[in-house]
Amino acid sequence: MNSKHTFIDLFAGCGGLSEGFYKQGFLPLSHVDHDHFSCKTLTIRLKHYGFNERKVNILKSDIKDKNIIKKIKKGINGTSVDVILGGPPCQSFSSLGRAKDDNAMKNDPRNYLFENYEKILNHFNPFIFLFENVTGLTTAKFNNKKVIDVIKMRLGKNYNIINDTYKMILNSCEYGVPQIRKRIFLIGIRKDINYDIKKIFSDIKKTHYTPDCKNNEKIKKKKFVTVRDAISDLPPLKPGQGRPIIKYNKKLKNKYIKKIRKQKNLKLFDHVVRNHNLADRKRFKEMSKNKWTFEELLKKKPQLRHKKQRVFKNSYVVQFWDKPARTIISHLYKDGNQFIHPDYKQERTLTVREAARLQSFPDDFIFFGPRTEQFKQIGNAVPPLMAEQIAISLKKALKEIKGV
Repeated sequence: MNSKHTFIDLFAGCGGLSEGFYKQGFLPLSHVDHDHFSCKTLTIRLKHYGFNERKVNILKSDIKDKNIIKKIKKGINGTSVDVILGGPPCQSFSSLGRAKDDNAMKNDPRNYLFENYEKILNHFNPFIFLFENVTGLTTAKFNNKKVIDVIKMRLGKNYNIINDTYKMILNSCEYGVPQIRKRIFLIGIRKDINYDIKKIFSDIKKTHYTPDCKNNEKIKKKKFVTVRDAISDLPPLKPGQGRPIIKYNKKLKNKYIKKIRKQKNLKLFDHVVRNHNLADRKRFKEMSKNKWTFEELLKKKPQLRHKKQRVFKNSYVVQFWDKPARTIISHLYKDGNQFIHPDYKQERTLTVREAARLQSFPDDFIFFGPRTEQFKQIGNAVPPLMAEQIAISLKKALKEIKGV
């Protein structure tokens, strides 16, 4: 792949963000992540794109390593860096994470990972940076200061950043992903460059409207992509059924599937269902058949109450055929009960491949590791289709900045 533009991906995970940049012809120089399984997945994906391992550095390392900059430099071998991407682990900034912690995650070391990001950014001095995180970043506080304001001040020393935090919040559903997923994308352009940072955001084109859009917001946009669009073609399975690789050559049904599954693909990966106990199967069936919330289930079928459960509205959640999915989260690796399949006859939660489809990963994207690790990788990723829309905007800016 010949590319005029280069990037480094920090906190790369399995490469959801990078995938969007590969699709737009960017050349990856280095991916940094501490997780063994994610690094293996990245290696597999780079080979898929024909990248030589010796030319693209996959650095399995803790970003807090005092020698991290030296390691990255060695891996990229003097090549200049145009863009730095990165989304530090976000659990400590999420509202759920803070709700579960008595100290509201104030002592969580992950809160300060942006400082490591900052050091690497200032060393390599790329034209553009992208810092992705959960929207909880906008309300989280340390020492009575909003985290987002601290990060903007620190990363904004050498980079122009838009002031309006609201405009940094992007919803994956508006970029053709069959999922409601709001994340904050802090983007900066080096201060010595004459390019309007506002143009970056205006060029990240919203192609689809969301289910709660007003009529005037739907103009010239496509309807949101639904769960049905994304997974209804996949073979129906019961709990415990499925195989890691199956032959699959079903005719492509819709525009979304045509985007993420090539017609020549004859295999389907990781469409395997967990085993579920009988009580859960009954819960799944009643909820999906009647489109009930968990609270409605407990009122109408009290015999299906879990003996040890704490009643949370999101303990068990059905995904509906005619809407985008709720936000895919890494919690999927634990039980999947928040992601109940909409077909009541299947009495189950989602498979790895279905979760990947709802995140807009291509069907030829292979996740390394056991199922729990695959779910973690998918839940922590930026949806590739969303990442690609951002990459299109950054490519346009770089073309003007570099003149190539």
